[in-house]
Amino acid sequence: METANETPLTPIAFLERSAQVWGEKIAVIEGTTRLTYAEMGRRAQELARAIAGSGVRPGDRVAVLMPNVTEMVIAHFAVPLAGATLVAINTRLSPHEVRYILEHSGARLLLLDHRLAKLAAAACTDPGPVECVVTPGGEPQDGQTAWGTFLDRGLARPDLPWTVDDERSPIAINYTSGTTGRPKGVVYTHRSTYLNAFGELLHSRHTTASVFLWTLPMFHCNGWCMPWAVTAIGGTHVCLPEVRGEAIWSAIRDHGVTHLNAAPTVLTTIMATAGDVRPAQPVVVTTAGAPPSPTIIEEMTALGFELVHVYGLTETYGPYSVCEAQEAWAALPTAERARLLARQGVGMVQAARLRVVDEEMADVPADGATVGEIVMRGNNVMQGYYRDPDATAEAFRGGWFHSGDLGVLHPDGYVELRDRAKDVVISGGENISTIEVEHALMTHPSVLEVAVVGVPDDRWGESPKGYAVLRPGHQAEGPDLIAHVRSQIAHYKAPREVEIVDALPKTSTGKIRKAVLRDTAWSGRTRRIQG
Repeated sequence: METANETPLTPIAFLERSAQVWGEKIAVIEGTTRLTYAEMGRRAQELARAIAGSGVRPGDRVAVLMPNVTEMVIAHFAVPLAGATLVAINTRLSPHEVRYILEHSGARLLLLDHRLAKLAAAACTDPGPVECVVTPGGEPQDGQTAWGTFLDRGLARPDLPWTVDDERSPIAINYTSGTTGRPKGVVYTHRSTYLNAFGELLHSRHTTASVFLWTLPMFHCNGWCMPWAVTAIGGTHVCLPEVRGEAIWSAIRDHGVTHLNAAPTVLTTIMATAGDVRPAQPVVVTTAGAPPSPTIIEEMTALGFELVHVYGLTETYGPYSVCEAQEAWAALPTAERARLLARQGVGMVQAARLRVVDEEMADVPADGATVGEIVMRGNNVMQGYYRDPDATAEAFRGGWFHSGDLGVLHPDGYVELRDRAKDVVISGGENISTIEVEHALMTHPSVLEVAVVGVPDDRWGESPKGYAVLRPGHQAEGPDLIAHVRSQIAHYKAPREVEIVDALPKTSTGKIRKAVLRDTAWSGRTRRIQG
């Protein structure tokens, strides 16, 4: 409850303020469309009134199935403004997967982009409690509601207050990828998204002059809370429905982009399509999703980008830690500076300390060598898994959230990720970090992108195998790459085989799907997973 000296924290209040303070400033750019903050505020109220006029009650779930478009930005404010919980769904899921999320979340409405009307129709084959509402631009499928018709339901209703009674109530549920079973619904709160937004603004150095390019899907961790954060600072959202290298470079040139967030695989796309082009203005790139290799950091810096390396999971609202660059690093050789920046770093200002612990929950020595599990807790750790108390209890055993990531703590207090527990290759009793092998492969001048997984080995149980995508116009053979890796790290860690491929399997957020490569290699055999 709001009192004379306390107001519940909620990020929806950011739009109320920006609509008042920056009313005539451009809030959203999508193609040839421009939307001011005053217009964005009115459209959020219009959609929120329609949601409330459709019988959605406080606490009900409203799902959204959209790429990075204007309506997706607005939905991040309109859905919680109506008192509902936002469920943003991955646009690349199958109809079966979409249906599962709708059913598990108990969504009352599905707001969807017109380009995804057929996907939604296939996911909602039977009459049920979910009403599908389609944005303008295409024909709704049978049984779906047109956007304009839906908005009419709110015409006679008053504007809603930009407040919330309980800051710890859910604002969103984000479903995990579900690579090891059914996806789990990660519950975010108003309070934590509010605080996380400020952390993102600070660490990525945003200002009111920020022009933010949406290369990171908004359905992924609510875009690391950036729909709320960019709005809070009065920056400009540049929506990019399809992430292609040429489109990214065009947006940087045409709109004066100053910031973007992306996984390392998207950075390789930017590098591969750069040609002789360079940004005319400084561009801060915040990257996470997989550890960026020192090679990527070096090359992106050479192109004129400034990288901010962060680390986190869906359960931590996206980024939890940041590799804070120390002033003394600027005097180091480029390769050494890149190596330091490739670490996962320290907890962000809105987060608690990043810990690396042993099986007894004791901190490992800060020696940069002793491996333990990375655990977190604090303001930007999930409330829990929706309708899954057992998984929640397991994730928070010992009072800290267990990431499932293995890392080391360096003497300077910075954490470095060594591998996911499930990705570590156990070869002849030795643990081999696939990340270390990948970083060694990436230093070869012909390599653009890599993945390393454990594959069956009759002698050692398993051994690392590399998959490499070559740079355009470059040639290299597997034995050449293996020899290069052996010149970089211990021979026993080097892959026995490197396969040259045209592309690597990826998720919609740009992460390499190692499980696809590993499952193919282990088909019909049983693999022991550490941890």
